[in-house]
Amino acid sequence: MARPEVLDRIKEAEDDVDDIVAEAETDREEIIAEAHERADEIRSEAEREADELAEQRLSDAQAEIEHERESILEQGEAEREALEANASEREAEVIEEILTTFEETVHAQT
Repeated sequence: MARPEVLDRIKEAEDDVDDIVAEAETDREEIIAEAHERADEIRSEAEREADELAEQRLSDAQAEIEHERESILEQGEAEREALEANASEREAEVIEEILTTFEETVHAQT
């Protein structure tokens, strides 16, 4: 093989290598771009899921607070009713005690 022919083949091989390297570089850039895009999608999905979870937890907490509030109100209502019943039961007794004290005071003055 003559020297010019060998040099031409070397040049062709170098050109082929340059093409392969350029194609590999393009592929690398595309793969990196796709990876960034996928990472953004994963991040967006994770943020959406985190928002949904936070919203669900907030809703659960509000429901629990409302349930506790209702329980406290019911307990307070029951205690109020018990106090009113006790007061009603003692009303006659207190009136009798006041009248007795009043009568004793009036008799003591006469």
